[in-house]
Order: sequence, then structure tokens, then C-alpha cells
Amino acid sequence: MGKQLFDQITQANGLDMEFPLPVMRAARQHPFPLLFATISGAHLYGFPSPDSDYDLRGVHILSPEKVCGLDIANETIQISQVEDKVELDLVTHDVKKFFKLMLKKNGYVLEQLYSPLIVQTCSEHDELKVIAKDCITRHHSHHYLGFAKTQWRLFSQAATPRVKPLLYVYRVLLTGIHLMRTGLIEANLSVLNEEFKLAYLKELIDRKLNAAEKQTIDDVDVAFHQSEYERLRSVLEISSLESELPEVPSAKPALNELLLRLRLSASESQGC
Repeated sequence: MGKQLFDQITQANGLDMEFPLPVMRAARQHPFPLLFATISGAHLYGFPSPDSDYDLRGVHILSPEKVCGLDIANETIQISQVEDKVELDLVTHDVKKFFKLMLKKNGYVLEQLYSPLIVQTCSEHDELKVIAKDCITRHHSHHYLGFAKTQWRLFSQAATPRVKPLLYVYRVLLTGIHLMRTGLIEANLSVLNEEFKLAYLKELIDRKLNAAEKQTIDDVDVAFHQSEYERLRSVLEISSLESELPEVPSAKPALNELLLRLRLSASESQGC
């Protein structure tokens, strides 16, 4: 039974979505079995430029002998490469490290887990998405407030403002507000704006979609966007206070059970 589970994880090839061949190849040639691999970054957020790289994120599974020694290697795998004019940035974490991040107020890992841009998956990926609902707390608002602050600084203090950090400001604030109100992760800015209806976002998104990744924006009204940034920060702070989300995660037992099952499956596979 364990080997069957592990083979399923090893062989799963996603949901027949179309991605550039180098992206698919990077997932298939990963040095360790993948629990899942998804696309994050600008493609997930709904505003990739023609020259945007592909941010491939996921979870790999180290076998027991690799994690039981004094030194644990390969907890994080990072690969940056350009192949057939496709720029790829791959980052995966071992399942234990990823699960521990899920138990913190870390919006990044939740966005990677729930990304609809799936390169590789298995039934345990779906199981993990169910468990992750019990990882979400009202304190995830701090992640989005901090991220927005960093991106606003990058935008407002630049000698020549760029579109990308400004879009990131709105993306993270709207994702955070939506999460506090619904308990659901939504990272696509156009989808979010169906709810928030901010008229100026479509033009900004179109600029990013049709120009270079580092495109500047010379005609921007910085004062207007600062006002919107401060307004939406306030909305996120209030939404966090009013949220019905719990104070602490309750998913640790379920994550522990899944981790043990995955490790044992890896061990049985190695032994056959």
C-alpha cells in the first residue's frame, strides 16, 4: 500500500494544463519525489509580462535515511535556469519544513498550495489542501500587511516608479482582506477585483501584461496611490479584527499523521 502511494506521487503529472516544456521537465526531473508543484509569482497573480520568469514552487519528500542523521541536507532545493528562452526559478521544500511553515502565519506557502496552476499533483496534495484550512488564522493578516509595506517602499522610494511593485501592493492587500473575510486564498488580482471593483486596476494590469517585467510608470499619481494604500491597509486591519478566523491553527495532528505516512511510503519504496 505504501509503495503504491509513493509511486502515485512520483508519477503524477498534473491536470493536463499547458506549461512550457522546460517547466514540465523541471518538475519531472526533480531529484526527489514531489508531493506537488505549482506556479506562483506573476502568472498566479494574473499579470505576467511577456518576459516574466516562471516561479515553480512545491514540496518534495526526503526518504527517512536522509532525515534521521545528524545532518539533514536538501531541506530546500533551489534551481534557477534559462532553457529554450524560458527563465525558471524553482524552489521546493521538504515536506516537514513545508508543514512547519504552514503552521506559521505564512501566506506564501498557502498561496503555493492552493495555486490553480498545477504542474504536478497527487491525491495527498488534495488531502493537504483540506488540512490547510485549519492552518489559517486571523494573524495571517500580518503577513500581508508586512508584504504590502515592503512593496510600497519599493514603489514609492524608487527614482523611477515601476508597475510591478505597485501591483504587488494591491494584490497582497486584497488577498489579505479576502482571506480575513472568507477564509479562502485568492491570489489572482483580476479575480479579486471582481469583488473590490477598483476601477484603476485594469489599466495597471494591462500595462504589466503588455510590457517588460521592469516597466516604469512615469505618469503615475503617487499621492492617489498612497491614499489607496493607506485606505486598504486600514480595511485589512479592521477585517482582521472582525474576522471569524481562529486565533491559532489546529492542523498539527493531521499534518503530523500525513507526514509520517509520506515518510513511511518513501521508506517502503526505497526498500523494494
